[in-house]
Amino acid sequence: MLARDYHERLWADMPERLAPPGLALRRSFLLEHARALASAGAATALDVGCGEGELTATLAGAGVAVVGIDVAEEPLRRARARHQGLDLRLVPGEGPWPLEDASFDIVWSGETIEHVADTAAWLSEVRRVLRSEGSLLLSTPAHGRLAVLAMALSGGAFDAHFDPRSEHLRFYTRRTLADLLGDFGFYDIHVRAAGGLPGARRTLLASARRSRF
Repeated sequence: MLARDYHERLWADMPERLAPPGLALRRSFLLEHARALASAGAATALDVGCGEGELTATLAGAGVAVVGIDVAEEPLRRARARHQGLDLRLVPGEGPWPLEDASFDIVWSGETIEHVADTAAWLSEVRRVLRSEGSLLLSTPAHGRLAVLAMALSGGAFDAHFDPRSEHLRFYTRRTLADLLGDFGFYDIHVRAAGGLPGARRTLLASARRSRF
């Protein structure tokens, strides 16, 4: 099965307007940073893995000129129906994105990096399209020790979370995510865990800046 067919099938099986877990948390994080960056002169943003465009629209509402991209057409169809006027584009699941080098001040990617098979190529594209000193903002499920221990003690939850048929391919902790971003030429890296219970947070929220070289 081709990668695009796989992603289209996933979206075809997903109900429309299904609010993903932690959406309010991610929106708050994104708005906090996007408004600050916009006031400092950041004018353009890319939403990678934009899905139905909910947070793409949030960026547009914050006064940023935003482009949303996804590897499947179905979520883009839904996004266009809900948020008319957004710039939404289909991109290949493998290989370079059809976007100019250094063309965005901000790259936002919510709950996407964990689905990526070739993380090195993906982050290389993120870095390529970001301007020097541009900001990367992303979120991904947290896998801290206590959170994983809690799942392990519940038995079925652990098996369900790490089911090999799941669409999640990568599992991040604060340290592994920060180290990964540093390895790909980002600095001023901040990763915090949020949502859920203290010691067993559900979401990692990361911000970083692209180095000049």
